[in-house]
Amino acid sequence: MPTIFTIFSMLISFFSTLIVLPYWIKRAKEHGLVGRDIHKHNGKEVAELGGLIVVFSAILGILAYIAFSVFVYKSTSQMLYLMSATTSIFIALIIGLFDDILGWKIGLRQYQKMLLTFCIALPIMAVNIGTNNMQVPFLGLTNFGILFPLIIIPLGIVGASNVFNMLAGFNGLEAGMSFIILFSLGIMSFILGEHSAAIISGCFILASLAFLIYNWYPAVVFPGDVFTLSVGATIAIVAVLGNIELYALIMFLPLYFLEFILKARGKFKKESFGMITKEGIQLRYEKFYGLTHVSIWLNKKLFGRASEKGVVLTILFVQFLISSGTVIYFLAIHYGYILNPLI
Repeated sequence: MPTIFTIFSMLISFFSTLIVLPYWIKRAKEHGLVGRDIHKHNGKEVAELGGLIVVFSAILGILAYIAFSVFVYKSTSQMLYLMSATTSIFIALIIGLFDDILGWKIGLRQYQKMLLTFCIALPIMAVNIGTNNMQVPFLGLTNFGILFPLIIIPLGIVGASNVFNMLAGFNGLEAGMSFIILFSLGIMSFILGEHSAAIISGCFILASLAFLIYNWYPAVVFPGDVFTLSVGATIAIVAVLGNIELYALIMFLPLYFLEFILKARGKFKKESFGMITKEGIQLRYEKFYGLTHVSIWLNKKLFGRASEKGVVLTILFVQFLISSGTVIYFLAIHYGYILNPLI
């Protein structure tokens, strides 16, 4: 069971986000750090860079957990891994902040962002977090040796941080996906006794939940790349720390791989937004160039019209089904109810 200090560390992340965000929203508007909410008829200006507070709050919770472990329990086990993970997340925050400050339209190019996100993996690679053994479909437990820290880890972190950044642009979408995916990974990590992965997940889960209060429709703050890059990297880090890479792939790939394919179809130049009309949100293009376009089309087919909230809820519901199915699959294998069919 989680200790009182573990719960307190997670609550620090929640209340730090909840309390500081209103102040940030006010200051961001005063200094022009705003973006237009294009899915609203009035196109109101909304505070940007809210993810900065979320990630800082999550890091604060993780550091509080480290402090409790060292000063209360006199334990330094896993501290190297936790500090390395925190350093990686902080690097992701800096890269995302750099991109956000440069501006939405004149920010980093996609290839530049991919090269920079390689730096996120360096602290994890340096301490060789996780084990070199990984479950591979149809091959079973495979030892990758030195290739694990040198190739597998950077590929996972660079891929997750960049792809998570692609599915965005609607109120509550990024924070909702963060909550669902990390909640599922956190459950699996906790059951396996991988406490470092569980506490990182827990701090980000509660920070994302607090952020959703302000980012849910109608949003008063946007997350920015500082949020999406950091959360994407965190998902990969938790998977490695918790030794649950295969389950993370099963959970993460379906929607995000499809998003990548659709974005590639538009040469990564087509926007994921829709067009706001009196009849709701309409498709911007004749073809699909993102999952949000698919969700707009599906909502119109099922309900006769598409709203921003409906588009987001549809994607979150599909991710919830995928994540829930993955957790059930994990539990069935972990407790011996079924044999792993992929091994």
